Amino acid sequence: MRILIINPFGIGDVLFTTPLIANLKEAMPDSYIGFVCNARAKDILLSNPKVDKVFIYEKDKFRKLWKVSRIMGFRKFVKFLGSIRKKQFDCVIDLSLGREFGFFSWLIGIKKRIGYNYKNRGIFLTDKIKIAGYEKRHIVSYYLDILKLLGIEPRPKGLEFPLDQEDVKWANAYLSENGIGENDMLIGLIPGGGASWGVDAYKKQWPAHRFARLANLISDKIRPRLILFGDMSEIALCNQIASLIRQEPILACGRTTLSRFAALIKRCGLVICNDGGPLHIAVSQGVKTVAIFGPVDPEVYGPYPKDANSLVIKKDLVCQPCYQRFKLKSCAHDECLTALETKEIMAAIDNFLGGETGGA
Repeated sequence: MRILIINPFGIGDVLFTTPLIANLKEAMPDSYIGFVCNARAKDILLSNPKVDKVFIYEKDKFRKLWKVSRIMGFRKFVKFLGSIRKKQFDCVIDLSLGREFGFFSWLIGIKKRIGYNYKNRGIFLTDKIKIAGYEKRHIVSYYLDILKLLGIEPRPKGLEFPLDQEDVKWANAYLSENGIGENDMLIGLIPGGGASWGVDAYKKQWPAHRFARLANLISDKIRPRLILFGDMSEIALCNQIASLIRQEPILACGRTTLSRFAALIKRCGLVICNDGGPLHIAVSQGVKTVAIFGPVDPEVYGPYPKDANSLVIKKDLVCQPCYQRFKLKSCAHDECLTALETKEIMAAIDNFLGGETGGA
């Protein structure tokens, strides 16, 4: 069976698809799996041996080209659809929550089209599950529900982001150049949260000065080496925090590909971060994570699976979560993040690590 999976969203969303892929390959080991994703997430799939072909869909680039020349934009998009059609897929698993991909899948002749009927947008799907949004349980469990439409009873699987050995070698060399040995305690700090929220990304971020204060508290206790991560848009944020940390951290912000970032994360003994794609990359590498959640529900978007390697810290206000059904409610305050004190988080980390930091 030739199966196409469509997930055009962010890094976390694509990682959440990997347990579905693993179940498909286990149930149908001879299946051919294609995947449509955006460019930011492609490394997750290009390194996955269970995925046979990756199609990169960049909506913004298609739109820009369309504005320059409708003929050129149309030709480019037709060529993109043609590259998928050539693979003669038998089935598409559409996780886009829209109607467009269902229509295009019908247009290029994919007979079995399964996915979600969100806001009645599944009109071009042959098999569908009605949902109002992702609520009260993890997105991965929603994705796995799709398998039942193929007669597959899903089994628990973790997130998968296999590392390329060239990226591992690069990470080892990079850390060595920065004076990090194999046995050194390395703690990763990710004060941003990735690009998926765009200009609203700050609404998921614990205050920068508290990140710096936390780094100083940890440094005073266990003397680790610190490394700051972020994408190109977060360089200023990382520089701000670095200027407030007494121990000079390694600044890896904007200096890695996604796969090299994952390889660096793999070397960390602990990662402290906000909600976002970087958290889920750390989880996929089996690294201990401390994740700070504000407006988003960790039951839906938190570490998967829940285990002893992951700690979620949140304030438990009555208004949480205020991000529901893909919408962020207006908020007169941001206490879900600003009310989380540094010492409070330090105490939670100390307990999580079994007292290794010597208390708060």
